[in-house]
Amino acid sequence: MADDSVIDRNAETAAVSEARLASVFDTAVDGIIVINDRGLVLAYNKACERLFGYEAADLLGRNVNKIMPREYAQAHDHYVQNYIDTGEKKIIGIGREVQAQHKDGTVFPIELSVGEAESSYGRQFIGILRDLRSRKQIEDRLAKTQAQLLHMTRLSALDEMGAAIAHELNQPLTAVLLYLQSVSRKAKSDASIDPLVLSVIEKAVREAERAGEIIQRMRQLVEKKAPERQTVDVAELVRSCLEMAQLGSGEKQTFLSATIEPDLPPLQADPVQIRQILINLLRNAREAVIDQPDKKVSLSVIMNAESLEFRVKDNGPGVPAELIDGLFRAFTGAKHKGVGLGLAISRSIAQNHGGDLKLESTPDGCGASFLLTLPVHPREESLDEKL
Repeated sequence: MADDSVIDRNAETAAVSEARLASVFDTAVDGIIVINDRGLVLAYNKACERLFGYEAADLLGRNVNKIMPREYAQAHDHYVQNYIDTGEKKIIGIGREVQAQHKDGTVFPIELSVGEAESSYGRQFIGILRDLRSRKQIEDRLAKTQAQLLHMTRLSALDEMGAAIAHELNQPLTAVLLYLQSVSRKAKSDASIDPLVLSVIEKAVREAERAGEIIQRMRQLVEKKAPERQTVDVAELVRSCLEMAQLGSGEKQTFLSATIEPDLPPLQADPVQIRQILINLLRNAREAVIDQPDKKVSLSVIMNAESLEFRVKDNGPGVPAELIDGLFRAFTGAKHKGVGLGLAISRSIAQNHGGDLKLESTPDGCGASFLLTLPVHPREESLDEKL
């Protein structure tokens, strides 16, 4: 009778232990899989069902490589056999990040820890699997935050650099301007001077003045000061932009053209800043068509409701799809020259004027089209909201 009592107590203890183990197995947050030395699944808990989309009945008795991407699945049986033959541990007791595959085909990262046990049924391997997707998302957000902080640091450095450039260039620009004005006065008083030379000198004087204005406006832009609005004649603005964009092209015949809707109202804007946008767009377009046998770059201006639309189009290869999302972000330019600030600054100028600058959708192989929209009479409150 005593022996029977001991047997009963041992059986009861074993049943309780087994129940506890089953409870822990199915309530564990991490996935738990048990396989034999042939890679067949012996146990598969509830967390695994949530993780992989397969129910236990789908995988019990099946090869565990069913929840692995192809490159892992093809090599898994070999790795198990190699360990059995050599005893060399490459993951057992170590743990590492690997790739897993959901029932719907989605591949995702998991952290895998593997243990080993000997039983009356042979050698078994217990895998603990932890989903790393949420951790990866947090890491990605941290990386993006760090990138944004770096970006802001560079912008802060740019602000300081702009102030330094404005200060350092002010004196030599003033000297150049004085020299040019002196030469211009001398040339005007000398009847023997070729009128063409005199015209070039006068243009040089104007461009030296414009260089000084641009530096000051750039500094104001970085400091988010309000633009200095003036009444701007649109036709004259377009003419000067085409002239400046053509300089340095090396082309004997211009391929830049402009069409302006008649009777356009004057624009209330900062002429230096708007000219800066259009020249930047035209020069970008000029570079885009450099390898085209029939180069075409056009600037058109029309009235639409209460805004003027300046559209710069070219017949180049267009903007690659992978660059579109970051096209107007600073320091993301794809050109070999420059630091990727042109379009970012241009959009900021447009928005500070109450307008916008965007890339229009065009068919593949039909070039690029940039649209600058500026209100003819911007509301002061909208400007305040921008600043």
